[in-house]
Amino acid sequence: MSPKPQNSSDKDFHLSLLRAYIDSANDGIFVVCDEMKFHVANRLLASWLDKTEATLSAHKQRLSIMQFLGDDESRRRFAENFRKTLAGQPTRFECRLGAKSGEPRWVEISLNKVLVEAGDLVIGVVRDITEHRQMLEQAHHYARHDDLTGLVNRREFEQRLNRLFESAKTRNMQHALLYVDLDQFKIVNDTCGHMAGDELLRQLAAQARDQIRKHDTFARLGGDEFGVLIENCQADQVLDIAEKLRRAISGFRFGACAITAESESPASILSNADAACYVAKDNGRNRVQLFYGGHECTRKRTEMDWVARLNAAIRENRLRLYYQKIVPVGATKPGGEHFEVLLRLIDEAENVVVPGMFLPAAEKYNLMPTIDRWVVRHLLYGNDEFHRRLAGGGSVTCSINLSGASLNDENFPAFLRDQITAGHVPPQALCFEITETVAIANLPRATAFMRQLAAQARDQIRKHDTFARLGGDEFGVLIENCQADQVLD
Repeated sequence: MSPKPQNSSDKDFHLSLLRAYIDSANDGIFVVCDEMKFHVANRLLASWLDKTEATLSAHKQRLSIMQFLGDDESRRRFAENFRKTLAGQPTRFECRLGAKSGEPRWVEISLNKVLVEAGDLVIGVVRDITEHRQMLEQAHHYARHDDLTGLVNRREFEQRLNRLFESAKTRNMQHALLYVDLDQFKIVNDTCGHMAGDELLRQLAAQARDQIRKHDTFARLGGDEFGVLIENCQADQVLDIAEKLRRAISGFRFGACAITAESESPASILSNADAACYVAKDNGRNRVQLFYGGHECTRKRTEMDWVARLNAAIRENRLRLYYQKIVPVGATKPGGEHFEVLLRLIDEAENVVVPGMFLPAAEKYNLMPTIDRWVVRHLLYGNDEFHRRLAGGGSVTCSINLSGASLNDENFPAFLRDQITAGHVPPQALCFEITETVAIANLPRATAFMRQLAAQARDQIRKHDTFARLGGDEFGVLIENCQADQVLD
């Protein structure tokens, strides 16, 4: 049984106990009247406000909690929730609270109304959530910014581009997008290493950021590509800003595109600026090119559209192999079946597209190694028609076109070996066609390529068999290049 306190009434004892409890709480606690003036503040809350409780709640000199709220938005939130609480609705909200001399802390405040004889009072419990808010803000920052350069990242850039596109459509405002590409950055990475490349990107980003207006957006879109969103500007202003950047930092090329009410979509704006940037690249280093819809920019846009469509077709398995029989002119007796495998693309509308439409873009944007490997893999390992012909018992030769990019790929012969083994295809059934133009331009590599194939042949088939043959597919050029053919043999 607890002893009865000496020399104090039960009421005084319970008040002292309550006071000790609120002063030992890990949260700030206060009581204010309907005028938001302090009647009670526990020790922790008073320390946050850099005041004593006596100062906060002095009779006839009570201070208002509103003067300790950190900004206009916090004062608005407190006043709005205070009115709801006085109306009988408990509330909970976040705001900034603290002493005027220090940095306000983020707090979560819970308010409840209490009815007493003297009138309505409101009890508040204040929890410090500063660390939690800082973690959220940091996570939010990292989600919107590039780790290496500190610039806005592509995701945030595209969201801001969407907003500018909407303002151009709905309010007839005009903006612009600059697509910025760093010339020959791969050489820096290859010769000096990735750490040097990263440091170069950081320094260039810092210098470029200082050249644009504060309300504009400078973002890293990936690798050595950057984007600038320029708000409320005309075409001549865009070119002025691009020229300012170009003069300040050499080695960049710029593609500019206006954002107007006539713009098709955010994606088309970005694509047009990218196309203009490639035109600037073709015309020389350190240049600015405005997208104007002329032939050169339109051609670049078409090429880049094909790159996206090709990647989608590969992902969605919309490439197809067709067969064309090859019959020697003037043949008097059967010499076995010889056919060439041809590549076609099925577009989004299920139309068949010939290679002349998409291979130029594939060659320019380094997609040919991927396409060549797709053809080899699907022919040797997963094509029922080819294996049906092989199973017929006669001599079968299939010609496959190879690009110069695959010819220069040192890993391609090993890839061929693995696919031939996996597909159980007799090596002598294959003939790889390389244009004379490619072979002559890459003569040492073409020679090495055929020697690698021959070395693999000795490990897999009889000594006098042929692993694979090299064919020239530019009719009428073969005789002129007979010396080169002899070298390749």
